[in-house]
Amino acid sequence: MKQIKAASLMTAIKTPFNRQGDIDFDTYDRLVEEQIKAGVDGIVVGGTTGEGHLLSWEEHLILIAHSVHKHGKDLLIIGNTGSNNTREAIKATQHGFAAGMDATLQINPYYGRSSFAGVTEHFHKVLDIGPGIIYNVPGRTGQDLTPELIEPLSKHNNFIGVKECTGNARIAYYEARGIACWSGNDDEAAAGRHQHGAHGVISVTSNIAPKLMRQLMDAPNESLQQNLLPLMQWLFCEPNPTAINTALMMTGAVAPVFRMPYKALTLAQRQQGLALLAQLPLDVRVGKKLNVMADDEFQYCC
Repeated sequence: MKQIKAASLMTAIKTPFNRQGDIDFDTYDRLVEEQIKAGVDGIVVGGTTGEGHLLSWEEHLILIAHSVHKHGKDLLIIGNTGSNNTREAIKATQHGFAAGMDATLQINPYYGRSSFAGVTEHFHKVLDIGPGIIYNVPGRTGQDLTPELIEPLSKHNNFIGVKECTGNARIAYYEARGIACWSGNDDEAAAGRHQHGAHGVISVTSNIAPKLMRQLMDAPNESLQQNLLPLMQWLFCEPNPTAINTALMMTGAVAPVFRMPYKALTLAQRQQGLALLAQLPLDVRVGKKLNVMADDEFQYCC
């Protein structure tokens, strides 16, 4: 748990797909190797960016196990084994720890939302299994996990901290009380780390520019922050992971294959992104090509 709390940069790693629509493990390994070379501390496997919600549980758990056995010696492996179904979350978390993951990322039950009492009990059930980070992203779940819930939960022996998406004021509040936080907002992460005490970031941008995100987490660098800000904003011009998927396809890092319901950014959006990606030096960008791509070059699988 101390090693996880020392991790300032974790990447919410992309899950690539091949032309048959299956997980492309060879490409996945190349993406992870880029993270290792850049000095990233850990990866979140099968999160929102990794499209865990579009993977079967079998695929999801195989990917966690693969990550542990292939890359666990070089990186912390955080498995997203949360669910809005407590029974499923327990089973997936048990399997994830059996496969050797270092910790679990757990979201609060979404859509079929519960009371704070129900959410608290849900989290206790999964934290009883092993170390976990709680993920607060009310824009996706429709429910904000406020200090009323998090502060008592932080007393659990397996509670590591919070991936917090509501902003740096909340992060500062928690950190002042000894509750570890990782920003879930790339554009606020540098300020969160260096001004508000955040432990670090769980990043989307580090999929495409891990060395630069490493620099941002290591020391204050306002010039780099301002240079990266337009790219970070573009990466969220549509709900994540649409833009990071498109970006990695434009740089040739992954095959241009989407699992639906995701689709590529529009040509106008890709042209905007092309200009931003072109500003990244080749030695810090994941993917050595750069192409705006035509609409018919993208493939969509169900």
